[in-house]
Amino acid sequence: MATLAMNQMTTYRWSFDQDVEQYLAAGIGQMGVWRPKLADFGENEALDLLAESGLGVSSLHWAGGFTGSDARSYSESLQDAREAIRMAAELQASCLLVHSGARAGHTRNHARRLLQQALCEMLETAQDACVPLALEPMPRESASDWTFLHTIDETMELIDRIGSPWLKMVFDTYHLGHDRAGVDRIPEIVSRIALVQLADATGPPSDEQDRFPLGCGNLPLDEIVGRLRSAGYAGAWEVELLGPEIEASEYHALLRQTAETFQELTALGATS
Repeated sequence: MATLAMNQMTTYRWSFDQDVEQYLAAGIGQMGVWRPKLADFGENEALDLLAESGLGVSSLHWAGGFTGSDARSYSESLQDAREAIRMAAELQASCLLVHSGARAGHTRNHARRLLQQALCEMLETAQDACVPLALEPMPRESASDWTFLHTIDETMELIDRIGSPWLKMVFDTYHLGHDRAGVDRIPEIVSRIALVQLADATGPPSDEQDRFPLGCGNLPLDEIVGRLRSAGYAGAWEVELLGPEIEASEYHALLRQTAETFQELTALGATS
């Protein structure tokens, strides 16, 4: 049975405990945990609440920034990443999302070396903690401040070079669902996908992150979901919605609409 998850960034105005209560009330079984909300609520309190509620954790968002693009040193970013792995393990999260950071004036080769070195060091901790790391490729037009991994090919090349079963990728439909070639490659890459993130859109990705509720844009979500399920993807389906359309939403209605549309998408995928 397909498991629907909601990323806490979607309900930005709600607190951690509101998210847990309202996601469960909407029939959502897992949650993508956003570290700022976790820190505001308190880690121990969050662990207790999740254990009591039974809500699963589809991901912890995020670690990275190894190029210094967010003003932290390499060692500071790496230490933070190790702490994120520890927290992901305590949350029993299905994966930890990793963003490389921008190139930040480095040559492309040097930026790649920094990321590869950081991942190799992180993987020692991640393997011991049984926490998969999930790299998220994002088009240059929408996320150059977040990552220099802009394509599936760049991400897969790095994953293959490192060669650890604990290093995978995120398939985010907002970033990758516009690319016909990327959708066609789903059967090839599905075993490397740690997490699928769902969002709709009415145009190509932009730095505004103008995501739309499922079914309210023109992405081929039914085809993407069907292909992923047919290819054997069995992880959570985490909805991550951001942008002006979402900021103006009434969250309870948004959760209901998401759950209903997801049920329709997975029913179509099961019969495709």
